[in-house]
Amino acid sequence: MHTITAIAHPNIALIKYWGKRDTVRNLPATHSLSITLNTLETHTCVNFSAELSADQVYLNKALADDAFSARVGACLDGFRTLAGVHTFASVHTSNNFPTAAGLASSASGFAALLTAANAALESPLNLRQLAILAREASGSAGRSLFGGYVIQHRGQHSDGSDSYAEALFPAKHWPLEVVIAITSEKEKNIGSTEGMLHTAATAPYWRAWVDRSAADIQAATAAIKQRDFAALAEVAEASCLAMHALMQSARPGLLYWNAATIELIHKIRQLRATGLAVFFTIDAGPQVKAVCLPEAADKVEAALKAVPGVLRTLRCLLGAGARISNDANTE
Repeated sequence: MHTITAIAHPNIALIKYWGKRDTVRNLPATHSLSITLNTLETHTCVNFSAELSADQVYLNKALADDAFSARVGACLDGFRTLAGVHTFASVHTSNNFPTAAGLASSASGFAALLTAANAALESPLNLRQLAILAREASGSAGRSLFGGYVIQHRGQHSDGSDSYAEALFPAKHWPLEVVIAITSEKEKNIGSTEGMLHTAATAPYWRAWVDRSAADIQAATAAIKQRDFAALAEVAEASCLAMHALMQSARPGLLYWNAATIELIHKIRQLRATGLAVFFTIDAGPQVKAVCLPEAADKVEAALKAVPGVLRTLRCLLGAGARISNDANTE
């Protein structure tokens, strides 16, 4: 049996996704819009074998824990059902960036998993089918199937058939750069799925958050189309802060930030006040992503490195969608 290796990149949402309208089908409560990053990578090798009696899952060269193995198995079960595959698989996945730390490792992981699995088929599934399967595995994973600027549709149908990600604009439409300030290498204490369910059940501002999504998507899409950095900065930061305010309004409140996260927000606002084209966005974790025009990236990185509590920085341009690795080989 030959091993297929796929590469996928994490994405960061500029218009945030937080919450589910259906937990069984993993349907998002809101639309979202993201950019795919090029430097951070997940490599996933998949080998379907009739000799296996169960899926075998390895994460970062170690046997994966039961929870992660179960998520991978469930994703493969959905894939097997749709593709008519009946054999189990050996899965080896690794990230070159912190895992489960607010950098969308689950998105790139499941996008790479499905891309590799699909390449093993004689009659592969189409991208729409893969995007739905990816969304069922991880709410943001469908977005990592595509490069550049990507939209995830909330959808209206109860079966989830209209809830999928698709490309919005290619990376070359408007090349931006992202400086990521790493403030912790630890896994977050509360996973995104658990946090979303808790927020939806207890946050008093939940309905306002859901109702605002479509307008924010429209504003961000127009800003990207027109390459209007100021307009994109305004709506992206508003979406980020609204999501975290929503989390913090839950009972008990969810706080994914640390002290360095807050200092970085202030620093980025100060940089923008001096004329630099930069804005921040933060997902469910303490890492801060500074999105900027390429000519501002060096100054932005230098300023963020100087903030107390920043362990290191990463630089990314907009990246490509999930794809088969050129060095995939036969075993």
